[in-house]
Amino acid sequence: MVSKTDDIPASVPDCNPLDLASEATDGAQNEKEINKTSLDDSCGCEHRPDTVMMNGGESTLQTEDAESHQNENGDACGEESNEQEVIVIQDTGFTVKIQAPGTEPFDLQVSPQEMVQEIHQVLMDREDTCHRTCFSLQLDGNVLDNFAELKSIEGLQEGSLLKVVEEPYTVREARIHVRHIRDLLKSLDPSDAYNGVDCNSLSFLSVFTDGDLGDSGKRKKKGNELEQIDCTPPEHILPGSKERPLATLQPQNKDWKPMQCLKVLTMSGWNPPPGNRKMHGDLMYLYIVTVEERHISITASTRGFYLNQSTSYTFNPKPANPSFLSHSLVELLSQISPAFKKNFTALQKKRVQRHPFERIATPFQVYSWTAPQVDHAMDCVRAEDAYTSRLGYEEHIPGQTRDWNEELQTTRELPRKNLPERLLRERAIFKVHSDFAAAATRGAMAVIDGNVMAINPGEETRMQMFIWNNIFFSLGFDVRDHYRELGGDAAAHAAPTNDLNGVRAYGAVDVEGLYTLGTVVVDYRGYRVTAQSIIPGILEREQEQSVIYGSIDFGKTVVSHNKYLELLDKTSRPLKVQKHNVLNEKDETVELCSSVECKGIIGNDGRHYILDLLRTFPPDLNFLPVEGVELPAECKRQSFPRQHRHRLACLRQELIEAFVEHRYLLFMKMAALQLMQQKANRDTKTDVAITDGSETSTNKIDITQTSNADSTSSPVSTDSSTSAASPETDEGRNSSPTINGPLDSTTTTQNGACKNPLEDPKSREVVLNACKAVGSISSTSFDIRFNPDIFSPGVRFPDDSTDDIQKQKQLLKDAAAFLLSCQIPLLVKDCLDHSALPMDGATLTEALHQRGINVRYLGNVLDFIDKTPAKAQLEHVHRIGISELITRCAKHIFKTYLQGVELSALSAAVSHFMNCFLSSFPDAVTHLPLDELVSRRKSRKRRNRVPGSGDNTTWASLTPSELWKNIMSEAQTYYHFTIDCESADQAVEKYGLQKITLLREISIKTGIQILIKEYNFDSRHKPAFTEEDILNIFPVVKHVNPKASDAFHFFQSGQAKVQQGFLKEGSELINEALNLFNNVYGAMHVEICACLRLLARLNYIMGDHPEALSNQQKAVLMSERVLGIEHPNTIQEYMHLALYCFANGQLSTALKLLYRARYLMLLVSGEDHPEMALLDSNIGLVLHGVMEYDLSLRFLENALTTNAKYHGPRSLKVALSHHLVARVYESKAEFRSALQHEKEGYTIYKNQMGEAHEKTKESSEYLKYLTQQAVALQRTMNEIYKNGSNASITPVKFTAPSMASVLEQLNIINGIIFIPLSQKDLENLKAEVQRRQQLQELGKTDEDADETPLELEDKIPID
Repeated sequence: MVSKTDDIPASVPDCNPLDLASEATDGAQNEKEINKTSLDDSCGCEHRPDTVMMNGGESTLQTEDAESHQNENGDACGEESNEQEVIVIQDTGFTVKIQAPGTEPFDLQVSPQEMVQEIHQVLMDREDTCHRTCFSLQLDGNVLDNFAELKSIEGLQEGSLLKVVEEPYTVREARIHVRHIRDLLKSLDPSDAYNGVDCNSLSFLSVFTDGDLGDSGKRKKKGNELEQIDCTPPEHILPGSKERPLATLQPQNKDWKPMQCLKVLTMSGWNPPPGNRKMHGDLMYLYIVTVEERHISITASTRGFYLNQSTSYTFNPKPANPSFLSHSLVELLSQISPAFKKNFTALQKKRVQRHPFERIATPFQVYSWTAPQVDHAMDCVRAEDAYTSRLGYEEHIPGQTRDWNEELQTTRELPRKNLPERLLRERAIFKVHSDFAAAATRGAMAVIDGNVMAINPGEETRMQMFIWNNIFFSLGFDVRDHYRELGGDAAAHAAPTNDLNGVRAYGAVDVEGLYTLGTVVVDYRGYRVTAQSIIPGILEREQEQSVIYGSIDFGKTVVSHNKYLELLDKTSRPLKVQKHNVLNEKDETVELCSSVECKGIIGNDGRHYILDLLRTFPPDLNFLPVEGVELPAECKRQSFPRQHRHRLACLRQELIEAFVEHRYLLFMKMAALQLMQQKANRDTKTDVAITDGSETSTNKIDITQTSNADSTSSPVSTDSSTSAASPETDEGRNSSPTINGPLDSTTTTQNGACKNPLEDPKSREVVLNACKAVGSISSTSFDIRFNPDIFSPGVRFPDDSTDDIQKQKQLLKDAAAFLLSCQIPLLVKDCLDHSALPMDGATLTEALHQRGINVRYLGNVLDFIDKTPAKAQLEHVHRIGISELITRCAKHIFKTYLQGVELSALSAAVSHFMNCFLSSFPDAVTHLPLDELVSRRKSRKRRNRVPGSGDNTTWASLTPSELWKNIMSEAQTYYHFTIDCESADQAVEKYGLQKITLLREISIKTGIQILIKEYNFDSRHKPAFTEEDILNIFPVVKHVNPKASDAFHFFQSGQAKVQQGFLKEGSELINEALNLFNNVYGAMHVEICACLRLLARLNYIMGDHPEALSNQQKAVLMSERVLGIEHPNTIQEYMHLALYCFANGQLSTALKLLYRARYLMLLVSGEDHPEMALLDSNIGLVLHGVMEYDLSLRFLENALTTNAKYHGPRSLKVALSHHLVARVYESKAEFRSALQHEKEGYTIYKNQMGEAHEKTKESSEYLKYLTQQAVALQRTMNEIYKNGSNASITPVKFTAPSMASVLEQLNIINGIIFIPLSQKDLENLKAEVQRRQQLQELGKTDEDADETPLELEDKIPID
């Protein structure tokens, strides 16, 4: 079975947006053009901490794999890619003819790398052949092998005719056929998306665009579009509205009104066929009720499907008369039921008209936290799936389970020498990972729901372990006091996520020969389940015998192994882990290259596995009080160290990276300064040099101080640690470990005298001093690593390493101080200048994680914002932070609350908790009919109740005041932050929160799905939720996201090119990246989304508006499907799409999209947010364009106040806002107001830019024009007063704005600036860019680093 994403139809209308046919890159390029264009949405702006693409001013990416490909502005990557492209691009596609029974032959574009299987998929999706599943393709009478690549087939060439030949059925094929028909019947039914199954998810874009935006959009425009636009937004979208409806989140999609083809399609009770019928070729029996109420029984036989004479109660397998034998079930039903024939045809028409992105499966399941009430219909396949362990197409025959471990490890072993091999390998890894995550999630739910037998059933529930479908499941409790020293259950709950981070880190390093387990962590119904693949042979042996490296008792007994040391040594550089010695129980020295808990086990398959990677990264001393250890002053000032629930708190990988980079900059500066000093001492002939030298020496003293105190005094370090844009820092990151790599180059350029500075003893001393000062473990080059075992209880170090241990302890203290003194202020600075723009809890968490700050520091971040002078401009971050803190505390409480609830009371318990949390109803007692039910059966139940579930009704006694007291104390103990509100209403009042936002946050965090309707939270007479409102509870899943590294490097170098202004080259690279992403991830993925968004932006800048529209439409659909319909990223995609719609003249669509974005934004974060100003300016401008002046003013004036609040009243954004408002007043002929606003703008421009700047001049011209108009109007009015009605009136010019002028302003506010550059300007710009880069590489980054982005931004459009 090919990955689900391959079944994309040939017949999809206009989905061939990127005309790349000329360079048919790779298998992804063929009739499934869509695959090519589909992008991957690493919309970096939110999610996945490991790929951060910032939205807004910087389109640079900062990721672990920002390897050398960026240092030479992507040149290295360019050369490499050229050689590789040769391999990929040489095969161009060709066309074959396909002849299916009963249809005309049609042409199909294919590519030589495709498999025959992929043509099968296309046929199963085409409208006219979709009902066939059991057929072979034949060329000149020879059957083609399904898994053969087309290029390997003899005689297959341009124009060959392939025949579709019906094959006899088997039981498996018959099942596949029935399943496929059922999928076709359900293809427009969103219930799978609501139920979160089969990787379906919701998308509502088509509701707002009335279908496709392509050609149909152009057809719709008759004459002048202005007359027929209704621009009035719904009441709740207007600025200042307090109403936040929920039902609007999922607008009614008219396509979803089900067209019923059959009433019932189910397996008959007569299955399986008895022996005598088997020998007649019966495979299985189906029972069907048609729309016309005809009850029929059907036999699936090897020759096809026919009617038999059985009824519900009598078995008569003989064929009915007529029997209508047909090879396809659809053909049979079309003959029996006219309604089926009519509706099925209509349904398929609609199905193929939908955008493919609305129906392709996503790689990982996305759950919706709201759903309407859906009727539960009879469904044979669903019923069958529930009772068999189906995990992919292959497994719906019970007893066929996959060996996950073998699959996960063999894909890792695939060769990776050249691009095609790496693509194949990454595609296989990604596919197996997404399948494994789905299987593990399903298994974890089965475990918690009690459907899996434990392997140690005798033990109490919390200690049980499970195996299901070759996956091992354990619960997040402290079994056998394993974590007693480290914090008991709290530690057992934190360990799986730490372990997962370790697996992610080792997986990213990808050392050949070192294997980790497939790991998925699932939180479901208050329990944490860890799912792992099983090491072959581990279940037959005791753990003590199998572990040959590491320790099973936290360091009391330790063993080591040469092969493991050799393998782990390769990871120590990228992961910054130091090799170190520890003592075992016999006081012998044992060498390790990881933490002691990390265990090495050689499986029966001979592979070297490592597991228990929970301490891959060093401990966080701020949350680990240790006897007799003093933390730096910076930490003490903020009252650290603090007691935490467990002792497993460790620093994030991002923090380690940032810290090492910061130290590297210090190291370079110190070395450079000392060398300059030496040079100055050499040149003491002139006085100038001496004064020079003395200055540098004072400077040097500063720097060494900062390195000790680790304060933020060096502007560079903070800056460059975030913007990986400066190539210098990037180079630093890569070459830092290579012995003296970077040093050679810099020192030579600095002093120019000796070629290899280390031969010169003075220089060697310089390096030595610099190494000492920054804590490098080597004295000849910069190399910082951490020992993860420092401060681990139970680990002892040999006496000869005392010095080293002291150094390591100091490094850890410095890193803890660095987090507080550099990274938290950096986050706040980024929020102030809006390069970080969190909109909800998830995006805030991501912003923290990108900068290496754990969420347990949330209280500190909020305190820091409180003390910031510019506190008012950070109000949005503070509000989101408070709401995140409250919902996380509620989630902690909810977790233990749910563990005491039995299944039959689940919906009542959840609705009761939600009432206590959000409703204003004071005594949220559970008034439930359920109580009688429980009491009547209590006596019988007591005996066989699930053990460990406590008293089953304690949950009902929770009260709102008690819950909020718990939330306050949780905030105090966990986050060390004081919130004083004793009810939801107080919290809303005090911190400006919205209940609907809190509802969304808590539902997403806990996996609750609620009924979509209007909730009255503020009623004091009845609770907001009843048990009928809780529809479902979903798992919250954490897993590793395998990366497409080559595609990612192409993407990065494309971005770098775009930033340097090489738009053409940039867009070619990004198109290439898009192809490769598709190749690895299939058609749907976050990173493809980012790629599509950038492509659309480039298309737009380069003037290809329709193409921009097509790509952005895909980006929106993908973001809705992969991230969620109201994810902040989706909101931004909607805004971009609206701009391109406007540019294409689709004004009403542009407005609908902007209104949708505003509604989502209100729901997710409320009105008071800097991004809202941008949205409102967009809406105001479009309304101005369609001459809705009063409405336009409401939005633009709201934008003006928001901008003034978040950017400061004197910012250029505010000046622009004033200008936009003035233009609308001018159109209304209210010149006095217009003048007033334009004057404000003029003053800002004059103060900020000076008189001579073109903006200031433009503004003053406009002021003159307005004054003339005002005078003319006044004259006319006076004329009228004087002469009455017979006055000779000179007409005043009222100008409706031209579309071009509106579009120009839209571009400006969205940060797209077109500047006509002459060739000469371009040359100068390139030279300037190169000069800058050289300067930066010389370590002179201080001033320049700050300016570079700004100047570039003025010249080139940057996303």
